[in-house]
Formats: sequence, C-alpha cells, structure tokens
Amino acid sequence: MPCPVFAPRLLSVLIAASLLPVGASAAETALPAVEVSGTREGAAPFAAEIESLPTLRATSSDTASLLRDAPGVSLYGGGGVSSLPAIHGLADDRLRIKVDGMDLIAACPNHMNPALSYLDPSQVESLRVYAGIAPVSVGGDSIGGSIVAESAAPEFAAPGQGSLVKGEAGAYYRSNGNARGGNLAATYATEQFNLSYSGAIAQSDNYDAGGNFKDRLFVAGTPAGFTGRPGHTLPADEVGSTAYDTRNHTLGLAFRGGSHLFEAKFGLQDLPEQLWPNQRMDMLGNDQKRVNLRYLGDLAWGKLEARVYHEDVKHFMDFGADKKYWYKNMTPTWDGSPCGAIGPGCAAGMPMQTASTNTGAVVRASIDLTPQDLLRVGAEYQRYRLDDWWPASGSGMWPNTFINVNDGERDRAALFGEWEKQHSAQWMTLAGVRFERVSTDAGDVHGYKTVAPDSGNQLRDSAAFNAQDHSKTDNNWDMTVLARYTPDATRDIEFGFAHKTRSPNLHERYTWSTWQMAALMVNWAGDGNGYIGNLNLEPEKANTVSATFDWHAADRSWEFKATPYYTYVTDYVDAVQWDAATNAPRAALQTGQYTVLKFVNQSARLYGVDLSGRMPLAKNGMGEFGLKGLLSYTRGENRDTGDGLYNIMPLNAKLTLTQKRGGWNNAAELVMVSRKDDVSETRNEMKTPGYALLNLRGSHAWKKVRVDFGVENVLDRLYYHPLGGAYLGQGTTMTANPVQTVPQWGTPVPGMGRSIYTALNYRF
Repeated sequence: MPCPVFAPRLLSVLIAASLLPVGASAAETALPAVEVSGTREGAAPFAAEIESLPTLRATSSDTASLLRDAPGVSLYGGGGVSSLPAIHGLADDRLRIKVDGMDLIAACPNHMNPALSYLDPSQVESLRVYAGIAPVSVGGDSIGGSIVAESAAPEFAAPGQGSLVKGEAGAYYRSNGNARGGNLAATYATEQFNLSYSGAIAQSDNYDAGGNFKDRLFVAGTPAGFTGRPGHTLPADEVGSTAYDTRNHTLGLAFRGGSHLFEAKFGLQDLPEQLWPNQRMDMLGNDQKRVNLRYLGDLAWGKLEARVYHEDVKHFMDFGADKKYWYKNMTPTWDGSPCGAIGPGCAAGMPMQTASTNTGAVVRASIDLTPQDLLRVGAEYQRYRLDDWWPASGSGMWPNTFINVNDGERDRAALFGEWEKQHSAQWMTLAGVRFERVSTDAGDVHGYKTVAPDSGNQLRDSAAFNAQDHSKTDNNWDMTVLARYTPDATRDIEFGFAHKTRSPNLHERYTWSTWQMAALMVNWAGDGNGYIGNLNLEPEKANTVSATFDWHAADRSWEFKATPYYTYVTDYVDAVQWDAATNAPRAALQTGQYTVLKFVNQSARLYGVDLSGRMPLAKNGMGEFGLKGLLSYTRGENRDTGDGLYNIMPLNAKLTLTQKRGGWNNAAELVMVSRKDDVSETRNEMKTPGYALLNLRGSHAWKKVRVDFGVENVLDRLYYHPLGGAYLGQGTTMTANPVQTVPQWGTPVPGMGRSIYTALNYRF
C-alpha cells in the first residue's frame, strides 16, 4: 500500500517508466477501435468524461451513482436518489458540483437534497469529473475537485429542414424494492427556435439486504434491537427507510441567431418522500423551483457566456413509516398510542422545516490570444439565504419554535483568470488564479424553551450564541498549475499542483445547541452522531500534488492509467466529542455508542493512487471481448490527533469482462472491497468486512429502441458498504441513549441484495 515514504518513490518509478519506449506499437497489432468521448467544446481540459451513461442509467435512480466507474470517486450512502460523491476522500461541500452551470447547495441540515438529486439519470447528457486538481475556471470554494453535470444542449433543425420533432420515452423496473419509473423527453425545433421538455418519475419501496442483518439482539425470539412502529414490523432482511418517490421536470426554450444563443431552462422537483436509512429523520417533502438563463456567443475573438439563475427550495423532514412517531418525555411510547390524547410531555413526531433561496450570476470569456494561447477570465456572484426552524411538536415545547439557523446568509463574489498554452506538439500548460470573497451571517436564535427552567441547556446556549458577533468574511485564494507532456502517440503525462480554499457552510458555523436531541438533527455524515456548529471556524486550505501517467495504443484500443496524489489540508473541519454539561471537549472519548461532537479546525492529509485500464482480449464469431479494470486506494489521517478521517473508502477494485456483437453489449463485473479497519475513533465509526459482488449486464440497441437488462449482486451477498453509515432506518431514532436507541450502535447500513432489472427506451 502507498505510504508517505513510498509515494515519492512510486512517483519517480512511474515517471521513469512512462518515458521508456513501449514494447509494441499500435501498428504492430490489429486491434478494434474503441470510441472515446472527450470534453465538450469550450470545457477546461484535464477532465474525465463519464462513458456508458445509457448502461449506468438503467441500474439506479441516483444520478450520483453514474460516477461509480470514475477513478478516485466513491459514494457516501444516503437516500435512494441522494448519495453524496467523494473524490479521494473529500466529499459533499468540499467538492464543487455544477448542474447546468448552476452552483446548487444542499439546504437540508442532513444534506438530503444535494445538487445531483435535482437531475434524474435519464436527464444527464454529459458528466465530467475533475479529480483532485480542478482548473480555477470550473469552480472555487472547494478543496476536493469538481463535478460538472449537464442536461441535453438545445438542438435546432438543419438549414432547409423546416422543423425538427424528436423525443424519447422510457420505463424501467428493478425487482429489489419494487423500484419502477419512467422518463419522457420531447423537442420541437426550427432553425432558430427550440422548445424542449424532459421529465422523470422514480419510486421504490424499502430494499432487501442479501440476508438477515438483524440478529444481534433477541428477546423471546424477536429481534428487539430492530423494532418498527407497532403493527409495522419489518422482516429481518428489510432495510428500513430506503423507500423514495420523486419527480423531476425541466422545460427549455432556446433562440439562435447567427453566432448567438439565448437559452432558458425552468426546473421543478416535486419529491413527496425519500426515507433515510442512516439519518434520524426522513425527507417527507422537497419542492424545488429553478430558473436558469444563459447567453452564449461565438465571437471573432473567442466565446462569451453569461448566466443568471435562481433556485427556491422548501424542505420538510419528520419520521417516516419505519421510525417511531409518538414520544412521551423523550421516551418512546411502545404501544403507539398518542400519549393519552397528547398529555403532558408528549411529542408528535419531530417536524423540521427548511427554506432557502439561491441566486447566482456568471460571466466568463474564452479569448483566443493566439492559435496556441487561450485566456479564460470570469466573474461569479452567488447570494444564498437559509432559514432552518423546527415547529413545536410536544407539550413540553409549545408554544415556541426551535430556531436552528435564523436568516442565514452566505454570499460569494469571485474573479478568476486562467491561461492555457500549447507550447508544442508535446507540451501544454494551464495556470490560473482565483479570488473569492465569502461573507456569512445569521440572526439571533432561541430554542423551544425561552423561559426558565432551562431544558437541554437551550437558554444557556442560545444566550451565548446571541452574545457573539455572527458576521464573518473570508478572503480566499485559489491557484492551479497543470501541465501535459506527450512524448509520442502512446504516452501522456499530466501533473500539477493546486492550492484550494473552502469556507464553512452555514450549518457548520451557525448551529448552536449542545442539547443532544437538537444536535442529532444536524448530520450529513450519516454516522448517527449529533453535531454542533462553531462560529470561530476558519476556511479549509488544501495543497494538492497529483500526476496521471497514461500508456495507450495510438488508437486507444488499450490503455493503462496510474494517478498518485497527495493532499495536505490546514484548518480541516473535523470534530471533537463535546460534553454539554461543562460545554467543553470531553476529557475521555465515549466509545461504542453514538455521541455529540463539535466542529473544529484541525489539520489532515490524504494520499493514495488510482489505477485504471482496458484492453481487447479476442475477436471472433461471438463478437469482440475486452477487459476493463479499476483500482483505488485512499488513506486519510487527522494530523493533530492521529485519528483516521471519517468515511475513507478502503482499497477497492473492479474487473469487468465485456462482449460486443452487433447491437449487443454485455458485461460481467466483479466488485471487490477490502475490510475497513482505518476508522475515525472520535466518531465511533464502524468497521466493515470485505466483500466481493458479481453483477451481470446486457443491452441491445436498434435504431430507435434500446433494451437494458441485468442482475446486480447475483449471489445475493450480505455486505456492508464502507461509506453506508450507521443503520438508523427504524425504531427510536430521536435519542442517542445507549439503552433507549433502537437500533443500537454497532450496525452499518447493509447494501442491496440481489436485484433483477430491465429498462426500455424508445426514440422517435
């Protein structure tokens, strides 16, 4: 395994090896050509384009899952359509994720509505990943890389064609969880005008694991450690709170005149339900409305792009069908009765409301200085507003509302410049600088309790928070230097350095309560713990070095890539266990249970290597056979404490045997993940055993029809994904008391068992 001492040696060996002559050239071997997609025109270089999107769409309703074949990318477990991508161990807000050029923000205190959840997989036309080192032109306020998702660009009728009418309709079914859905897209266009619509619905019940995972604690033969609501007992292999129901719609208008394009997209998400297996709450409503206006000009000196967007989100959380609803003095009422007609101390659920608005503007230009020199310059502005409040649900709370974040403000203003130069046929460089001014603020707060006697330190904590200055301003600098060296047609080397900065989000800075129940409601890590904000957090600053060594045939019929990387982060936002009674860090760690933590700045380092490749095996009457492989290793350490960083994916690999013949495209995939032993002791992160999964996929494409089918987890293996988090899918999730909490600490979220799927798409 790579280690700090070994990493420089590995880098030296790979550099030397990349400069050695290749033993056999492409001309010496008759190999079939493989189409390789590149980045879109005008996109910054050094990105990996996700291929085989049609195949991946059929297997999941989660758009983030389309990234699972990208080297260095892993996924935090979450709701059925809302997993969180991680690049080299850095996830969520540490990444810059753009959807059709918009910087969307997860408003939920549990990040149940991340940016990619607003696009159905069927609506994604292109997906690019800038792993680790991202050019400054593709986003700031992030330290781990960038992901750029784009829906279909407007299409116009050809000259003399008159009008263009086209569309696509599709449907799918997956057996595990009874998942089903459909999608529809239609376009009407002339030479100058385009009207388009795309929409999708996705629904699923709870999925089943590959076996019984609820056999830790039994009382009279019943798995007492995994209860549901009375009269709502879940089978021993059913993973609670994994159901979802979501609808996404986009309406597009575009006008083209000469070299000018004007485009407007109107988006709507109506999400009635997305339950959450590793959170104490469920998303029982998420309504998003967005407007995205864009101008693109192809001018004599280069390209000019201007964009204005606005997003409005209404978000609601409470307990779904698998979690306890009625509580009496914070103790579950096991008979399910409404506490004697809502008597003293009774709480009916835990309603949580969030509302946000997000307005942004972007102006950027790509200027052709010379045939070899391209200058990208731009300015960005984002205005974000957030309110997070929890209406009283019990007689011990009335008549007050718990104010978690009051009038939260987060404004970003950025300027960047980037120079791309083709020095020769062998050398290309890119260098850029970005400045961002991030200003945050929030109003005063209060808990359910506003008069004595105090409960859960709500009076103490709110008074202490309100007495402080809430306004914070960060002046952040980013710098990226990248180079590509191509000694010949079979070798490329990309290497570079990046300094990146990210300011804390509003929940990291402005959530204030040390009360266990309130802290448990702030958690996007999925670890079952509660989190407290910290007004004194400084921006994270990351320095990354990375290189990609690419050996390949001249026609890319075979290739092998190796990417070692190293990142050092100062002021890394980690956490320490917190003692609410003393309002100070705990003198000794609580172990083997859920706990409450406070965000703090520390330092961290992450390093590892990604390997990927593909090669042809044979070509005969049965078609073309090939082999694809992927291996990733990441190590993350807190340099202040020596602890492991949370949710670092262990060594994992994927090997795929492919077969193509005519319209057929089939694959057998072996997924291998090693045991996770390097965990965060501060968070009481659970270890997970290693596993191997077999997936079978097939498809056939005609001119207008495509059919996909396959089996995921063919052997119905019971396994726990290392980034799946803590299982909180059923029971009494409102407390972290080691005795009352059901399910109790110690069970990770199990992965999905065997699932047979099929999908049909028709183009017209």
